[in-house]
Amino acid sequence: MQLNSSAVQFGECLGELSLSASKSEMNRALILQALYPTLQLLGYSNADDVLAMQQALAKQEGEIDCQHAGTVLRFLTAYFACQDGVSVALKGSERMHERPIAPLVQALRSLGASITYLEKEGFPPLQIDGKKLSANSVSISAAESSQYVSALLLIGASLPNGLELTLEDEVVSAPYIAMTLDLLKNIGVSTHTKDYSLVINPLAAAKPIELRIESDWSSASYYYAIIALSPVATAIRLSTFNSHSRQGDAEVAQLFSVFGVSTTYEDQIILIQKETAVEFSANQELQFDLLAQPDLAQTLAVTCAGLGCSASITGLQSLKIKETDRLLALQTELNKLGVAVQTTENSLRLQAPLQLNQDVKIATYNDHRMALSFACLAVKVPICIENPEVVTKSHPDFWSHLKQMGFHCTE
Repeated sequence: MQLNSSAVQFGECLGELSLSASKSEMNRALILQALYPTLQLLGYSNADDVLAMQQALAKQEGEIDCQHAGTVLRFLTAYFACQDGVSVALKGSERMHERPIAPLVQALRSLGASITYLEKEGFPPLQIDGKKLSANSVSISAAESSQYVSALLLIGASLPNGLELTLEDEVVSAPYIAMTLDLLKNIGVSTHTKDYSLVINPLAAAKPIELRIESDWSSASYYYAIIALSPVATAIRLSTFNSHSRQGDAEVAQLFSVFGVSTTYEDQIILIQKETAVEFSANQELQFDLLAQPDLAQTLAVTCAGLGCSASITGLQSLKIKETDRLLALQTELNKLGVAVQTTENSLRLQAPLQLNQDVKIATYNDHRMALSFACLAVKVPICIENPEVVTKSHPDFWSHLKQMGFHCTE
């Protein structure tokens, strides 16, 4: 996809866009709806991850392909493990089979689950023979992925004796665990903390209730980047968002204030605007800790690169087991643009040039967030995004939205 912003009318409002529902929130809600069919979900998402979850839950048997979706495979592992009499084989893409799942499988086995590795020990694909899980106490490390924790919490109330889950080590992506607990509370599940444990009380049946799923703040982050990178004061409106969001990536509103970008809530619409440019001195280094919001790492790094400022981003230990090794991918692609990058196991430091290299071809590594974040640099320089179709994982409307804003997008 060749991109440039020569026709974008910077200096005014670029319009109003409606973003689809959060895939993170929707996939949690779909698992809860499968466990408690009285729930009604309000919200729409055409993201690949959500479609994969819906198809899997509709199938309920045989071989199920989770594609590139970590949430789908991990949530379904827990879900099918407690479905007595159901037998499924969960598989995914080649990259999905390289992403570890041992901590979750070990925790489920300790509860009594029957799960077998079909290829490499500790990794998908998995054979799951569902059974009634009567044990109710388990420990798991929360340092690798919050999805393991959420997978267990989602099934906890459906277990006959509930679940007491002890979290070990430093917790990554804590807001996603909070999102899961909030959804449980909304459907009537009683939860509380006990020392270092989360206690989920059993709930045999949920009352009929409507769960409204908010639009995706992770997707909104790319429009924040566009506004931050705009050469003059510019704005855009996005819907549908809440000022008290469950989503951890809602923190993007606060994070981008350092770039002079403000957020105003107008009912369920957010007005994102930059009124004046922020100047960064040559020896100034911005500091970000994204332990709770690692999915914003690419957006922030690219924005800093486009604005010519140096930055140090920490809390990124989970990025190495995402759709790709995002730390390595960021370093490789930013280097192409002339950005100096240093990485460790959990951090990234970048120093941007005064002018980015133009017409660079950005590899996306089957990672939607690589395509979505680097496309924002078209505000600054013409750029080419390889395999642009990867955005369908979370934000299928992205390219049409860019065109609506005035960007030239050509295959």
